[in-house]
Formats: sequence, structure tokens, C-alpha cells
Amino acid sequence: MTLLKRTLVVIGIVQLVLGVMFLVPGLFASAVGLEEAPGWVDWLFAMLAARALGFAYGMFLAARNPRRHLAWIRAMIGIQAIDWVATITYLITGAVTFAQVTTAAFLPLVFIVILGRYSPEPEVAESDPTDLSMQNA
Repeated sequence: MTLLKRTLVVIGIVQLVLGVMFLVPGLFASAVGLEEAPGWVDWLFAMLAARALGFAYGMFLAARNPRRHLAWIRAMIGIQAIDWVATITYLITGAVTFAQVTTAAFLPLVFIVILGRYSPEPEVAESDPTDLSMQNA
């Protein structure tokens, strides 16, 4: 469980850093060497920042009690998969360079493997009013 918890903290830190970078107009693009984008891109980045900061919070919660916060872990596996596919797609098309994407070319795969391999089994609750599965029907 220690590797899982440490990985969740690392992912939380990465999400926190990205969230802050996306909140400051132009900071992310200049940090990775992208050309200046239209002003409306900063609006999208601000909305992305809110989500990154929210997931940072979720990863820190999950690190404290992975079994209780398994939904956060599963959601992050999905996010990492989408991140990796998007990164590889944009690398292949030449829209970004390896120097610009740096660790995004491989780190999502590392996170997916660790989160998937070391995630605990879900807790079995006697009655969960938020469970919409057919098992409770």
C-alpha cells in the first residue's frame, strides 16, 4: 500500500502544480515553449485549473485512505489514459515536441500501472444509498 499512497501523493502534487500553472495566464505555454495563444485559451486553462486542483484534492484524500476513496483512483486512471493518448497523438502529428511534453510521454503509463496494480478491492458496505448498481435493486 505504501507505493500506492506515495504515487497518489506524487500525482496530487503534479495536479496541484499544473492547476496553479493553468491559473496564471500564459504561464504554462511559456514554461513549455509554446507560442502565444489567443486570449480565450486562458479561459479554458482556468477551467482546466479548477479540475486539476479538484483532482489534487482527490488524490490527497485517496492517499490517506485508498480503499475509501477508490472512485478518485479509478477516475485518475481514466484521466491518465486520456492524457497519454492525447500526448502521443499530438506528438505523432507534430503539433508538440518531445521537449515540450517531457514526462507526459511516459509518466501516465507509469501511473496507470501502479494505480491499477496496487489499488485495493472496494469496501463492501451493507447499504450504500449512492450505489446505483443493480445489486441493490
